[in-house]
Amino acid sequence: MKKKNKKIITKNMTIKEVLKIDETLADVLMGFGMHCIFCPMSQMETLEEAAQVHEIDIDFLIKKLNENENSGK
Repeated sequence: MKKKNKKIITKNMTIKEVLKIDETLADVLMGFGMHCIFCPMSQMETLEEAAQVHEIDIDFLIKKLNENENSGK
């Protein structure tokens, strides 16, 4: 059985890029209080920039996004 290659999510990616990889990651972002995923600013704001605004530990956020990327698929 061939495994699906996961993309590694980094702090330099925009929210838009992350959701393009796996739209279910919106749940993870919203769980961190990042409801800005629907904001036009998310089209060009990096995860690191959004994490700073929301006072979120970027390393923990990236860890959780990568753990959940394509989980259960």
